[in-house]
Amino acid sequence: MAMLIVNLDKHIGNAAAWRDAFRKQLPDLEVRLWPEAGEAAEIEYLAFMRPDFGVLPEFPNLKAMFSRSAGVDGFVGHPKLPKAPIGKLEPSGGDPMMTEYVVMHVLRFHRDMPAYQARQARREWLRVPIVRPEERRIGFLGYGMMAKAPALVLKSLEFKVSAWTRTPKPDAEIPVFHGPDQLEPFLAQTDIAVCLLPLTRETEGILCARTFAMMPKGAMVVNVGRGKHVVYDDLIAALDSGQLSYAALDALWPEPLPPESPLWLHPKITILPHVARRPNVAQLVTEIAANIRRLEKGQPLLQPIDLTMGY
Repeated sequence: MAMLIVNLDKHIGNAAAWRDAFRKQLPDLEVRLWPEAGEAAEIEYLAFMRPDFGVLPEFPNLKAMFSRSAGVDGFVGHPKLPKAPIGKLEPSGGDPMMTEYVVMHVLRFHRDMPAYQARQARREWLRVPIVRPEERRIGFLGYGMMAKAPALVLKSLEFKVSAWTRTPKPDAEIPVFHGPDQLEPFLAQTDIAVCLLPLTRETEGILCARTFAMMPKGAMVVNVGRGKHVVYDDLIAALDSGQLSYAALDALWPEPLPPESPLWLHPKITILPHVARRPNVAQLVTEIAANIRRLEKGQPLLQPIDLTMGY
């Protein structure tokens, strides 16, 4: 039983760290690192980040693949994508790093910290009315694993929290709007929108002039989804007009963001270089090992990717 790791060791840890971690959890698994693939027929599992299936060989005995990338839009349509099932490497309860990151930005905006920082630079002592948590409405675009944990933390702080999803979620702990027809009523009651959607044909450019206009005047946006969820010219126009107050962008397009981009120096935009969450080798190996144990018992992947849906 062999696994081929493609590019993961270039982004997280190193070859020794990956081999040591797998040795502790799956000692019978032989770990190979691309481009040292060895005999392709021996590869039963593939774990990768930003793979180029155009240069990878065919793996006739592949049982499953594991993707580190938060978005799979970069490879799901590749003509040489193997037919084996693909699993996400995400913890079922969400990632504490993502939770703290989302809550941090929501609280920054809720307490008007960017304005206070600007006043500090001007040496200006000025208090403004404070909005109570129960008066602030937080809306999550997407309510998957990464959104649920921060949503429930914010709910525990007495914010009014809701979500918008593609399909109904009758068992959700918060009110959930769903489908295209309910996007406008959802945004109309959202003061701070947090985007954690997958990138699909339907969600690309979803944060645009049309949807900004649906939101209350002075609303705020936190995007930790994908860079292409946001139409940047529309975002800047909405901020300049006062329709939006602030925006925090962690995922951008392209990455790195070019130095000449007007987003960098806009006074109402916070730019971060895609750092919302950074799992380590041990966390990723634990997720992969749990999936392999299930597959070897004939059980399905924990977090399968639906290629027809694109996530």
